[in-house]
Amino acid sequence: MSLAPGQPLGPYEITAPLGAGGMGEVYRARDTKLQRDVAIKVLPAEVARDEERLDDADGKPFLVLELVPGEGLAQRLKRGPIPLDEGWRSSRPTPRACRGSAPST
Repeated sequence: MSLAPGQPLGPYEITAPLGAGGMGEVYRARDTKLQRDVAIKVLPAEVARDEERLDDADGKPFLVLELVPGEGLAQRLKRGPIPLDEGWRSSRPTPRACRGSAPST
């Protein structure tokens, strides 16, 4: 991961890496203005197209998201298959969260 704990990113201070994948790298960070923890997703350039929704610091496009505590998907899958009812509850908010995130054709 490319950001280190203690490193500033705009008004946020990186506190720990959380994960990485094709859509970017995710970090736990501290909002130094509001004094709260947030999740920061640093996006690769090819993904960072919607400039209205992105912040930028030091040439790194990023999103600031609510930090939701709990186990990540990779950790959950290590415990075995996800029962249908659990998967349904977890995925229900996804369409609403994605609305408007894809470019219109």
